[in-house]
Amino acid sequence: MKKIILLLGALALILAACAPQTTEMPKAELPAGKAWADGKEIYFVHTEASDAGVAEKLTDMMASPVMLVPSLAKVPDESLANVYVFTNGIEGMGPFGFQADVFDNPPGTDGYTPLRRLNVVTWVDQASARELTHVDDVIAAESAGEVTIEQPGVVINMPFVVWDGGQR
Repeated sequence: MKKIILLLGALALILAACAPQTTEMPKAELPAGKAWADGKEIYFVHTEASDAGVAEKLTDMMASPVMLVPSLAKVPDESLANVYVFTNGIEGMGPFGFQADVFDNPPGTDGYTPLRRLNVVTWVDQASARELTHVDDVIAAESAGEVTIEQPGVVINMPFVVWDGGQR
């Protein structure tokens, strides 16, 4: 009887060792940037950029590697959304040390894509600078001659991680 119990115990150990192990999916931590979309606070990550200087600046800013992918610059224009980045004005968390970026087309809109066309916004008169939180505000400020907007031809992969009504 003892032999059978020992044999069954050994068999149970062998079967347990052969059984599929349940492991959790590994998780990665990425530093998220704060920005604005439709007047609401959002968070996003930078993963790749089409320009070496931009990839380096974002890598340094976030202390996390942003990969250089030059082919992103060849993505068709209709496959891109916009991000507006400020070179002067109100101090803040943006890549140039000024206000947080402004995004169009957040998740849930027809135009959402993580691939963003870089739009560089500069206040003509810094004394009149104010925080802009909606693309309509940025476009209105350009129409009023308060800011200039340049498109240097850079594309950045910037998926949202937290937005109004959702998160990953």
